[in-house]
Amino acid sequence: MKFYNREKEIAMLQKVEQQSRSSAQMTFVVGRRRIGKTALLVRTFPDALYFFAAKKSETLLCEEYISEIQRKLGVTIYGEMKTFKDIFAYLMDLSQNRHFTLIIDEFQEFLSINPSIYSDMQHIWDLQKEKSQVNLILSGSVYSLMNKIFENSKEPLFGRATARLHLKAFDTQTLKEILSDYKPDYTKEDLLALYLFTGGVAKYVELLMSAQVFDYESIINEILSENSLFLDEGKNILIDEFGKDYGNYFSILTLIASSKTSRVEMEEILSINLGGFLDRLENDFGLITKNRPIFAKPTSRSVKYKINDNFLNFWFRFIYKYRGAVETESFGYLKDIILRDYKTYSGIILERYFKTKIAKEENLSHIGSYWESGNENEIDIVAVNEYEKFAIIAEVKRQSDRISLTLLQNKAKNLLRSELAGYKIEYKALSINEM
Repeated sequence: MKFYNREKEIAMLQKVEQQSRSSAQMTFVVGRRRIGKTALLVRTFPDALYFFAAKKSETLLCEEYISEIQRKLGVTIYGEMKTFKDIFAYLMDLSQNRHFTLIIDEFQEFLSINPSIYSDMQHIWDLQKEKSQVNLILSGSVYSLMNKIFENSKEPLFGRATARLHLKAFDTQTLKEILSDYKPDYTKEDLLALYLFTGGVAKYVELLMSAQVFDYESIINEILSENSLFLDEGKNILIDEFGKDYGNYFSILTLIASSKTSRVEMEEILSINLGGFLDRLENDFGLITKNRPIFAKPTSRSVKYKINDNFLNFWFRFIYKYRGAVETESFGYLKDIILRDYKTYSGIILERYFKTKIAKEENLSHIGSYWESGNENEIDIVAVNEYEKFAIIAEVKRQSDRISLTLLQNKAKNLLRSELAGYKIEYKALSINEM
Protein backbone atom coordinates (compact mmCIF):
# COMPACT_ATOMS: atom_id res chain seq x y z
CA MET A 1 0.00 0.00 0.00
CA LYS A 2 1.32 3.44 -0.87
CA PHE A 3 2.05 5.99 1.83
CA TYR A 4 -1.03 8.05 2.76
CA ASN A 5 -1.56 11.25 4.72
CA ARG A 6 0.91 12.20 7.49
CA GLU A 7 1.90 15.49 5.81
CA LYS A 8 1.60 17.43 9.07
CA GLU A 9 3.59 14.85 11.00
CA ILE A 10 6.35 14.77 8.38
CA ALA A 11 6.56 18.58 8.36
CA MET A 12 6.84 18.63 12.16
CA LEU A 13 9.60 15.98 12.17
CA GLN A 14 11.52 17.79 9.42
CA LYS A 15 11.32 21.07 11.34
CA VAL A 16 12.76 19.38 14.44
CA GLU A 17 15.51 17.83 12.31
CA GLN A 18 16.51 21.28 11.05
CA GLN A 19 16.64 22.58 14.62
CA SER A 20 18.89 19.68 15.61
CA ARG A 21 21.57 20.89 13.21
CA SER A 22 22.31 23.73 15.62
CA SER A 23 21.25 22.16 18.95
CA ALA A 24 20.42 18.58 19.95
CA GLN A 25 16.73 17.63 19.84
CA MET A 26 14.96 14.76 21.63
CA THR A 27 11.52 13.82 20.27
CA PHE A 28 9.38 11.08 21.73
CA VAL A 29 6.82 9.48 19.45
CA VAL A 30 3.93 7.47 20.86
CA GLY A 31 1.11 5.59 19.18
CA ARG A 32 -0.60 2.23 19.46
CA ARG A 33 0.91 -0.77 17.70
CA ARG A 34 0.18 -1.05 13.95
CA ILE A 35 -0.51 2.68 13.65
CA GLY A 36 2.47 3.29 11.33
CA LYS A 37 5.14 4.91 13.56
CA THR A 38 8.08 3.02 12.10
CA ALA A 39 6.93 3.53 8.50
CA LEU A 40 6.56 7.27 9.13
CA LEU A 41 9.99 7.65 10.76
CA VAL A 42 11.89 5.54 8.22
CA ARG A 43 10.19 7.31 5.32
CA THR A 44 11.00 10.73 6.77
CA PHE A 45 14.60 9.83 7.65
CA PRO A 46 15.72 7.03 5.27
CA ASP A 47 19.40 7.51 6.17
CA ALA A 48 18.89 7.58 9.93
CA LEU A 49 20.49 5.19 12.39
CA TYR A 50 17.72 2.79 13.35
CA PHE A 51 17.91 0.87 16.63
CA PHE A 52 15.16 -1.59 17.55
CA ALA A 53 14.91 -2.38 21.27
CA ALA A 54 14.13 -6.07 20.93
CA LYS A 55 13.62 -8.28 23.97
CA LYS A 56 17.10 -9.80 24.06
CA SER A 57 20.31 -9.34 26.04
CA GLU A 58 21.93 -5.92 26.08
CA THR A 59 25.16 -7.42 24.72
CA LEU A 60 23.44 -8.83 21.63
CA LEU A 61 21.59 -5.56 21.04
CA CYS A 62 24.86 -3.66 21.22
CA GLU A 63 26.38 -5.90 18.56
CA GLU A 64 23.49 -5.05 16.24
CA TYR A 65 23.72 -1.35 17.01
CA ILE A 66 27.47 -1.24 16.34
CA SER A 67 26.94 -2.87 12.93
CA GLU A 68 24.25 -0.27 12.13
CA ILE A 69 26.54 2.61 13.17
CA GLN A 70 29.42 1.38 11.04
CA ARG A 71 27.18 0.75 8.04
CA LYS A 72 25.20 3.97 8.13
CA LEU A 73 27.84 6.43 9.34
CA GLY A 74 30.86 4.88 7.62
CA VAL A 75 32.97 4.79 10.77
CA THR A 76 35.10 2.00 12.22
CA ILE A 77 34.62 1.17 15.88
CA TYR A 78 37.58 -0.46 17.61
CA GLY A 79 37.32 -2.38 20.83
CA GLU A 80 34.17 -3.71 22.44
CA MET A 81 31.03 -1.90 23.49
CA LYS A 82 28.83 -4.23 25.47
CA THR A 83 26.53 -1.68 27.11
CA PHE A 84 24.10 0.79 25.61
CA LYS A 85 25.65 3.43 27.87
CA ASP A 86 28.93 3.09 25.96
CA ILE A 87 27.20 3.27 22.58
CA PHE A 88 25.11 6.31 23.49
CA ALA A 89 28.13 8.11 24.91
CA TYR A 90 30.06 7.35 21.69
CA LEU A 91 27.23 8.70 19.50
CA MET A 92 26.77 11.84 21.58
CA ASP A 93 30.49 12.49 21.31
CA LEU A 94 30.43 11.83 17.56
CA SER A 95 27.47 14.18 17.12
CA GLN A 96 29.56 17.12 18.26
CA ASN A 97 31.29 17.08 14.87
CA ARG A 98 28.62 15.66 12.55
CA HIS A 99 24.86 15.77 12.33
CA PHE A 100 22.72 12.61 12.14
CA THR A 101 19.32 11.25 13.16
CA LEU A 102 19.07 8.37 15.63
CA ILE A 103 15.75 6.48 15.89
CA ILE A 104 15.25 4.08 18.81
CA ASP A 105 12.11 2.02 18.23
CA GLU A 106 10.09 0.34 21.02
CA PHE A 107 12.08 2.47 23.43
CA GLN A 108 10.02 1.35 26.42
CA GLU A 109 11.51 -2.15 26.12
CA PHE A 110 14.72 -0.94 27.76
CA LEU A 111 12.75 -1.16 31.02
CA SER A 112 12.93 -4.94 30.81
CA ILE A 113 16.39 -5.11 29.20
CA ASN A 114 18.20 -2.77 31.59
CA PRO A 115 16.24 -0.01 33.40
CA SER A 116 19.45 1.89 34.23
CA ILE A 117 19.73 2.79 30.54
CA TYR A 118 17.36 5.72 31.10
CA SER A 119 19.42 7.29 33.88
CA ASP A 120 22.61 6.66 31.88
CA MET A 121 21.08 8.45 28.90
CA GLN A 122 19.92 11.34 31.05
CA HIS A 123 23.40 11.85 32.48
CA ILE A 124 25.12 11.71 29.08
CA TRP A 125 22.45 13.89 27.44
CA ASP A 126 22.69 16.60 30.08
CA LEU A 127 26.47 16.73 29.78
CA GLN A 128 26.72 16.80 25.99
CA LYS A 129 23.49 18.14 24.49
CA GLU A 130 24.74 21.73 24.26
CA LYS A 131 27.53 20.71 21.87
CA SER A 132 25.60 17.97 20.06
CA GLN A 133 23.90 18.02 16.65
CA VAL A 134 21.93 14.80 17.09
CA ASN A 135 18.28 14.44 16.14
CA LEU A 136 17.22 11.80 18.68
CA ILE A 137 13.81 10.17 18.13
CA LEU A 138 12.50 7.75 20.75
CA SER A 139 9.45 5.80 19.62
CA GLY A 140 7.22 3.45 21.60
CA SER A 141 3.88 1.68 21.40
CA VAL A 142 3.13 0.93 25.06
CA TYR A 143 1.30 4.14 25.89
CA SER A 144 1.46 3.88 29.67
CA LEU A 145 5.19 3.15 29.78
CA MET A 146 6.14 5.87 27.29
CA ASN A 147 4.18 8.45 29.26
CA LYS A 148 5.80 7.25 32.48
CA ILE A 149 9.30 7.54 31.00
CA PHE A 150 8.85 11.09 29.72
CA GLU A 151 6.07 12.67 31.78
CA ASN A 152 6.56 11.27 35.29
CA SER A 153 8.60 13.77 37.30
CA LYS A 154 10.33 10.92 39.17
CA GLU A 155 11.79 9.40 35.98
CA PRO A 156 15.30 10.32 34.68
CA LEU A 157 14.18 11.53 31.24
CA PHE A 158 11.37 13.74 32.56
CA GLY A 159 11.64 17.20 31.01
CA ARG A 160 14.37 16.19 28.53
CA ALA A 161 12.20 15.78 25.43
CA THR A 162 12.05 18.87 23.24
CA ALA A 163 9.09 17.64 21.17
CA ARG A 164 6.31 15.07 21.30
CA LEU A 165 4.34 13.41 18.52
CA HIS A 166 1.24 11.32 19.21
CA LEU A 167 0.54 9.44 16.00
CA LYS A 168 -3.14 8.71 15.47
CA ALA A 169 -5.22 6.64 13.08
CA PHE A 170 -6.12 7.74 9.55
CA ASP A 171 -9.02 10.17 9.49
CA THR A 172 -12.22 9.51 7.57
CA GLN A 173 -11.10 11.55 4.55
CA THR A 174 -7.98 9.41 4.21
CA LEU A 175 -10.08 6.24 4.39
CA LYS A 176 -12.17 7.58 1.51
CA GLU A 177 -9.01 8.26 -0.50
CA ILE A 178 -7.68 4.74 0.13
CA LEU A 179 -10.97 3.11 -0.85
CA SER A 180 -11.13 5.25 -3.99
CA ASP A 181 -7.71 3.97 -5.04
CA TYR A 182 -8.51 0.30 -4.44
CA LYS A 183 -12.21 0.23 -5.31
CA PRO A 184 -13.32 3.37 -7.18
CA ASP A 185 -16.96 2.24 -7.09
CA TYR A 186 -17.01 1.65 -3.32
CA THR A 187 -20.31 2.13 -1.50
CA LYS A 188 -21.05 4.02 1.71
CA GLU A 189 -21.59 0.63 3.33
CA ASP A 190 -18.02 -0.31 2.35
CA LEU A 191 -16.72 2.90 3.91
CA LEU A 192 -18.59 2.24 7.14
CA ALA A 193 -17.23 -1.32 7.26
CA LEU A 194 -13.62 -0.17 6.77
CA TYR A 195 -14.03 2.44 9.51
CA LEU A 196 -15.77 -0.03 11.84
CA PHE A 197 -13.25 -2.85 11.54
CA THR A 198 -10.00 -0.85 11.32
CA GLY A 199 -10.68 2.50 12.94
CA GLY A 200 -8.15 3.88 10.46
CA VAL A 201 -5.22 1.88 11.90
CA ALA A 202 -2.72 1.77 9.04
CA LYS A 203 -1.68 -1.90 9.28
CA TYR A 204 -5.26 -3.19 9.38
CA VAL A 205 -6.22 -1.04 6.39
CA GLU A 206 -3.17 -2.31 4.51
CA LEU A 207 -4.01 -5.96 5.25
CA LEU A 208 -7.60 -5.60 4.02
CA MET A 209 -6.63 -3.66 0.89
CA SER A 210 -3.93 -6.23 0.06
CA ALA A 211 -6.48 -9.02 0.48
CA GLN A 212 -8.87 -7.13 -1.85
CA VAL A 213 -11.75 -7.30 0.63
CA PHE A 214 -13.99 -4.26 0.82
CA ASP A 215 -17.57 -5.12 1.84
CA TYR A 216 -18.41 -6.04 5.41
CA GLU A 217 -19.07 -9.73 4.82
CA SER A 218 -15.77 -10.20 2.96
CA ILE A 219 -13.94 -8.37 5.74
CA ILE A 220 -15.56 -10.61 8.36
CA ASN A 221 -14.43 -13.67 6.38
CA GLU A 222 -10.87 -12.31 6.27
CA ILE A 223 -10.81 -11.54 10.00
CA LEU A 224 -12.12 -15.02 10.83
CA SER A 225 -9.84 -16.87 8.42
CA GLU A 226 -7.40 -19.47 9.72
CA ASN A 227 -4.15 -17.95 11.05
CA SER A 228 -5.64 -14.45 10.79
CA LEU A 229 -3.57 -11.76 12.51
CA PHE A 230 -6.79 -10.21 13.80
CA LEU A 231 -7.83 -13.08 16.07
CA ASP A 232 -5.11 -12.57 18.72
CA GLU A 233 -4.53 -8.92 17.99
CA GLY A 234 -6.28 -7.45 21.03
CA LYS A 235 -4.27 -9.63 23.38
CA ASN A 236 -1.02 -8.95 21.52
CA ILE A 237 -1.53 -5.20 21.72
CA LEU A 238 -2.63 -4.98 25.36
CA ILE A 239 -0.89 -7.75 27.26
CA ASP A 240 2.25 -5.63 27.80
CA GLU A 241 0.12 -2.70 28.93
CA PHE A 242 -1.88 -4.61 31.52
CA GLY A 243 0.54 -7.25 32.80
CA LYS A 244 -0.79 -9.77 35.31
CA ASP A 245 -4.07 -7.85 35.80
CA TYR A 246 -5.08 -8.21 32.17
CA GLY A 247 -8.04 -10.48 33.04
CA ASN A 248 -9.88 -7.75 34.96
CA TYR A 249 -9.14 -5.15 32.30
CA PHE A 250 -10.28 -7.45 29.51
CA SER A 251 -13.53 -8.16 31.37
CA ILE A 252 -14.23 -4.44 31.75
CA LEU A 253 -13.48 -3.71 28.09
CA THR A 254 -15.71 -6.59 27.00
CA LEU A 255 -18.62 -5.16 29.00
CA ILE A 256 -18.11 -1.65 27.60
CA ALA A 257 -17.95 -3.03 24.05
CA SER A 258 -21.21 -4.92 24.75
CA SER A 259 -22.99 -1.66 25.73
CA LYS A 260 -22.67 -2.15 29.50
CA THR A 261 -21.22 1.33 29.72
CA SER A 262 -21.95 2.54 33.27
CA ARG A 263 -19.80 1.74 36.28
CA VAL A 264 -22.84 0.54 38.23
CA GLU A 265 -23.75 -1.99 35.53
CA MET A 266 -20.20 -3.31 35.33
CA GLU A 267 -19.73 -3.58 39.10
CA GLU A 268 -23.01 -5.49 39.45
CA ILE A 269 -21.82 -8.02 36.86
CA LEU A 270 -18.19 -8.38 38.02
CA SER A 271 -18.85 -7.94 41.77
CA ILE A 272 -15.70 -5.87 42.35
CA ASN A 273 -14.92 -2.19 42.83
CA LEU A 274 -13.83 -0.87 39.44
CA GLY A 275 -12.84 2.68 40.32
CA GLY A 276 -9.09 2.13 40.08
CA PHE A 277 -9.31 -0.03 36.96
CA LEU A 278 -11.48 2.48 35.09
CA ASP A 279 -9.23 5.35 36.11
CA ARG A 280 -6.14 3.57 34.80
CA LEU A 281 -7.87 2.55 31.57
CA GLU A 282 -8.73 6.20 30.98
CA ASN A 283 -5.71 8.09 32.28
CA ASP A 284 -2.76 5.68 32.19
CA PHE A 285 -3.60 3.59 29.13
CA GLY A 286 -5.72 6.07 27.16
CA LEU A 287 -8.08 3.30 26.05
CA ILE A 288 -11.44 4.57 27.26
CA THR A 289 -13.17 7.91 27.59
CA LYS A 290 -15.64 8.99 30.23
CA ASN A 291 -18.75 10.49 28.62
CA ARG A 292 -21.22 12.76 30.38
CA PRO A 293 -24.17 14.53 28.80
CA ILE A 294 -22.93 17.63 27.03
CA PHE A 295 -23.10 20.63 29.41
CA ALA A 296 -23.14 18.34 32.46
CA LYS A 297 -20.85 19.31 35.33
CA PRO A 298 -17.59 17.35 35.75
CA THR A 299 -18.98 16.03 39.05
CA SER A 300 -22.11 14.61 37.41
CA ARG A 301 -22.58 10.90 38.08
CA SER A 302 -24.38 10.42 34.78
CA VAL A 303 -21.38 8.77 33.12
CA LYS A 304 -21.03 6.31 30.27
CA TYR A 305 -17.71 4.85 29.13
CA LYS A 306 -16.60 4.12 25.59
CA ILE A 307 -13.58 2.36 24.06
CA ASN A 308 -11.71 4.87 21.91
CA ASP A 309 -10.27 2.40 19.41
CA ASN A 310 -12.74 1.02 16.85
CA PHE A 311 -10.86 -2.20 16.21
CA LEU A 312 -10.47 -2.97 19.92
CA ASN A 313 -14.15 -2.21 20.44
CA PHE A 314 -14.98 -4.78 17.76
CA TRP A 315 -12.41 -7.29 19.08
CA PHE A 316 -13.78 -7.20 22.63
CA ARG A 317 -17.40 -7.21 21.44
CA PHE A 318 -17.06 -10.27 19.23
CA ILE A 319 -13.65 -11.97 19.27
CA TYR A 320 -12.77 -11.96 22.97
CA LYS A 321 -16.36 -12.29 24.16
CA TYR A 322 -16.74 -15.45 22.08
CA ARG A 323 -13.16 -16.68 22.54
CA GLY A 324 -14.45 -20.24 23.07
CA ALA A 325 -15.66 -20.26 19.47
CA VAL A 326 -12.31 -18.86 18.32
CA GLU A 327 -10.33 -21.50 20.23
CA THR A 328 -12.42 -24.32 18.76
CA GLU A 329 -12.24 -22.66 15.33
CA SER A 330 -16.03 -22.48 15.14
CA PHE A 331 -15.75 -19.55 12.77
CA GLY A 332 -19.07 -20.22 11.06
CA TYR A 333 -20.85 -19.86 14.40
CA LEU A 334 -19.01 -16.64 15.18
CA LYS A 335 -19.69 -15.24 11.73
CA ASP A 336 -23.42 -15.86 12.23
CA ILE A 337 -23.32 -13.87 15.49
CA ILE A 338 -21.47 -10.95 13.88
CA LEU A 339 -23.83 -10.86 10.90
CA ARG A 340 -26.85 -11.07 13.23
CA ASP A 341 -25.69 -8.05 15.24
CA TYR A 342 -23.99 -6.11 12.45
CA LYS A 343 -26.74 -3.62 11.63
CA THR A 344 -27.28 -2.63 15.27
CA TYR A 345 -23.55 -2.52 16.01
CA SER A 346 -22.66 -0.57 12.86
CA GLY A 347 -25.32 1.98 13.75
CA ILE A 348 -23.44 2.72 16.98
CA ILE A 349 -20.16 3.09 15.08
CA LEU A 350 -21.90 5.31 12.51
CA GLU A 351 -22.64 7.79 15.30
CA ARG A 352 -18.94 7.80 16.19
CA TYR A 353 -18.10 8.39 12.51
CA PHE A 354 -20.27 11.48 12.32
CA LYS A 355 -18.95 12.92 15.58
CA THR A 356 -15.43 12.63 14.20
CA LYS A 357 -16.46 14.06 10.84
CA ILE A 358 -18.35 17.04 12.30
CA ALA A 359 -15.54 17.79 14.76
CA LYS A 360 -13.08 17.97 11.87
CA GLU A 361 -15.25 19.96 9.47
CA GLU A 362 -16.93 22.46 11.82
CA ASN A 363 -15.52 25.24 13.98
CA LEU A 364 -16.62 23.99 17.42
CA SER A 365 -16.06 24.70 21.07
CA HIS A 366 -17.27 21.21 22.03
CA ILE A 367 -19.24 18.22 20.81
CA GLY A 368 -20.96 15.34 22.58
CA SER A 369 -24.23 13.54 23.21
CA TYR A 370 -27.14 14.53 25.41
CA TRP A 371 -29.47 12.63 27.67
CA GLU A 372 -31.54 13.43 30.70
CA SER A 373 -32.19 11.49 33.91
CA GLY A 374 -33.22 7.90 33.21
CA ASN A 375 -31.76 8.17 29.70
CA GLU A 376 -34.74 10.28 28.65
CA ASN A 377 -34.57 12.55 25.58
CA GLU A 378 -31.35 11.01 24.23
CA ILE A 379 -29.77 13.00 21.40
CA ASP A 380 -26.92 11.43 19.44
CA ILE A 381 -24.92 14.56 18.59
CA VAL A 382 -24.87 18.09 19.94
CA ALA A 383 -22.10 20.21 18.39
CA VAL A 384 -21.64 23.72 19.76
CA ASN A 385 -19.88 26.91 18.74
CA GLU A 386 -20.18 29.11 21.83
CA TYR A 387 -18.57 32.16 20.19
CA GLU A 388 -21.01 32.31 17.27
CA LYS A 389 -23.95 30.99 19.33
CA PHE A 390 -24.54 28.20 16.87
CA ALA A 391 -25.27 24.50 17.41
CA ILE A 392 -25.89 21.37 15.37
CA ILE A 393 -28.35 18.87 16.84
CA ALA A 394 -28.33 15.56 14.99
CA GLU A 395 -29.97 12.16 15.02
CA VAL A 396 -27.95 9.27 13.55
CA LYS A 397 -29.43 6.09 12.12
CA ARG A 398 -28.37 3.76 9.34
CA GLN A 399 -31.51 4.54 7.34
CA SER A 400 -32.69 8.13 6.88
CA ASP A 401 -36.37 7.17 6.74
CA ARG A 402 -36.16 6.10 10.39
CA ILE A 403 -35.27 9.63 11.54
CA SER A 404 -37.92 12.12 12.61
CA LEU A 405 -36.70 15.70 12.86
CA THR A 406 -39.94 16.63 14.62
CA LEU A 407 -39.17 14.10 17.35
CA LEU A 408 -35.59 15.38 17.52
CA GLN A 409 -36.81 18.95 18.02
CA ASN A 410 -39.08 17.80 20.84
CA LYS A 411 -36.21 16.00 22.58
CA ALA A 412 -34.13 19.19 22.37
CA LYS A 413 -36.71 21.49 24.02
CA ASN A 414 -35.03 21.52 27.43
CA LEU A 415 -31.66 22.30 25.84
CA LEU A 416 -33.15 25.26 23.98
CA ARG A 417 -34.63 26.62 27.21
CA SER A 418 -31.34 26.40 29.08
CA GLU A 419 -27.81 25.98 27.67
CA LEU A 420 -28.75 26.72 24.05
CA ALA A 421 -31.16 29.59 24.67
CA GLY A 422 -30.65 32.21 21.97
CA TYR A 423 -28.56 29.88 19.77
CA LYS A 424 -29.11 29.38 16.06
CA ILE A 425 -29.90 25.66 15.73
CA GLU A 426 -29.39 23.40 12.72
CA TYR A 427 -31.16 20.05 12.97
CA LYS A 428 -29.65 17.20 10.97
CA ALA A 429 -30.74 13.71 10.00
CA LEU A 430 -27.55 11.72 9.45
CA SER A 431 -27.53 8.28 7.83
CA ILE A 432 -25.18 6.20 5.72
CA ASN A 433 -26.16 8.41 2.77
CA GLU A 434 -24.47 11.41 4.38
CA MET A 435 -21.10 9.71 4.93
